[in-house]
Order: sequence, then C-alpha cells, then structure tokens
Amino acid sequence: MKKIEGKEVKWGVLGVGDVCEKKSAPAMQKVKGSQLIAVMRRNEAKAQDYAERHGVSTWYGDADALIQDPEVNAIYIATPPNAHLELTKKAAAAGKPVYVEKPMARDYQECKEMIRVCQAAEVPLFVAYYRRTLPNFLKVKSLIETGEIGKVRYVNITINQPKHPDMKEDIAANWRIDPEVAGGGYFFDLGSHQLDYLDFLFGPIAEVNAIAGNQAGEYPAEDIVLANFRFESGVLGSGNWCFTTGESSKKDEIKIIGTSGEISFPCFWGTWVTLRKDGEKEQEFTFDMPENIQYFLIQSIVEELLGKENASPSTGETAARTNWVMEEMTKNYYKK
Repeated sequence: MKKIEGKEVKWGVLGVGDVCEKKSAPAMQKVKGSQLIAVMRRNEAKAQDYAERHGVSTWYGDADALIQDPEVNAIYIATPPNAHLELTKKAAAAGKPVYVEKPMARDYQECKEMIRVCQAAEVPLFVAYYRRTLPNFLKVKSLIETGEIGKVRYVNITINQPKHPDMKEDIAANWRIDPEVAGGGYFFDLGSHQLDYLDFLFGPIAEVNAIAGNQAGEYPAEDIVLANFRFESGVLGSGNWCFTTGESSKKDEIKIIGTSGEISFPCFWGTWVTLRKDGEKEQEFTFDMPENIQYFLIQSIVEELLGKENASPSTGETAARTNWVMEEMTKNYYKK
C-alpha cells in the first residue's frame, strides 16, 4: 500500500458536521505529523464557518474540489453512510488514503466494493472504530489476554435506550433512523461500535441467529434486535438492543464471562471496567478519555501512513465484518 510522501499527513475532511466539532477532526491538528488543511460541506457557508472557528485555511462546497486539492494527501469521509462508497471511489481514484466514519457503509456489498477500489488503487482504507484504541477497552483486552477470568465462555451485550434520546429536531431530519441513508437504525449507529469491539477481542463472528423488529412504529428502521452468535474462536455471544424503553430501564453493559470470573463495562455511558474473580474482592478501574475521542486512532493512522507497518487496528477489512454481522442480525426485517 502507498504511504504518504514526506513527513506530514495533510487531511481534507468531507462533511464537517457534528462529529467533526470535537470527536475527530480537531485531533488531526494535534497529532504529530498531521495537519487539517481543508474542509468541505455542501453548504459552503457552513464549511467556511467551521474552518474559521477551527483555524483551517481552506474550505469547499464541493467534494470533488477538495479531493483534487493538490495539498491534500489524505481524505477523511465524515458524511452519513450513504455517501461513503461514492466518496471512497473518488478518493481512491485520486490516489489518496481514506479514513471513513462508522458504520463503514450501508451494507456489506458496499463495504466490499470500498475495499476493492482501495486495493486496486493501492491506497489504505481505515474506519473510525476508535474504541480499539481507548484505554478502558484496551484494559479489558489485557485482562482477557492475561487470563484474569480464565478461559472466556461467552459475552452478552445489553442496550436499553429511550426513544429519540438525541433528537433536537423532528424525526424526519434524523438520518440515523433512515435505512436508505444509514443502512439501518440506532442499532447500526451504536451496535456497530460494540460488535466491532468484540471482533477486536475475539476475532470474526462466524455464525448469527437473530430477529429484528419495529415495535414502536415511529420510523422505518428496526428499533429492536435480539441475537445469538458464535465467534470463530469458539466464544459464544448474545445481544439485546432495544431503543424504545423507559428511562428506568436504560442500560449500557457488556459482560464477559470466563471460567474463573467476569468483566463488565459500559460501551457508551461510562469509562469504568469492573473485574470480578473467584475468591477475590471486586476491582474497578476508571480511565480518563482524550479530549478528542478519536485521537489515539487518528494517531495510529498517521503513524501507519508515515511508514509504521500495521499501526492502525481498524481497517476496511475488519470494519466490513461488522457490517456483515449487522446485516445478518437484521435480514429478517429487511428481507436481505
């Protein structure tokens, strides 16, 4: 795969919306060997506003113009998923490495095509599953690898969330619950992080049995998914994702059960890790997060683009597996 020539990754961002305010793009200005030099949004006035507030020198209202900017040598696609494939094709054709938001695409076929075009152009493809680099999630991985809970038997995911927790406008304006844009609903938005992280811990999921439905009938996407699954490594798993519960049932927990203990931790609403071992006192570990939550992943991508082999743990190949799993878990609903 091609590396960046020179000593600096010069990023151009397509789609500077909410995720770029704090989570991701500002880190590109902080990581050593990295600069954010251009941003784009279809509304050019909003792109200019972002650029002026964040100290970015160049802005565009057209994606092609940013991709062809000779000063930009890496592309970050921060749009909704329906644009990921098209923009990846254009960036790859321009010979520029691609970093794309999660979920990687609307479906597994789009993911495979993104991988194909990047391989053909010999450009790296990375995906924003940044939990693979955060200290609390790395602690869980370390506890498992050092045998703190013995041999892992199974893992369980539970997400209970009230309806529309992030709504600041009408339902019709929320692309996260429009399958034509997002591929699915909140499950694709949130569950993708959890499933990708389990792939990081235990390897690929080989078998899925699941049912998805829409119980509240407020939008076209699924609002509940129940699943059982098996990893190639032999670990078993189950998951319950419900996005129409009451506040009193709100829950975010991943629990990993082993032959001599268990580990539990939240994926979204906390940064602690709890370890329970047979015959020992419970331990709780807490962690501080970087100001820009994607900092460590972006740092790993920059290191790889500047020559360090396999520095980033989140690639197109790993991320595509998560799309396959989500598609399997919802295929009864979408009739795929």
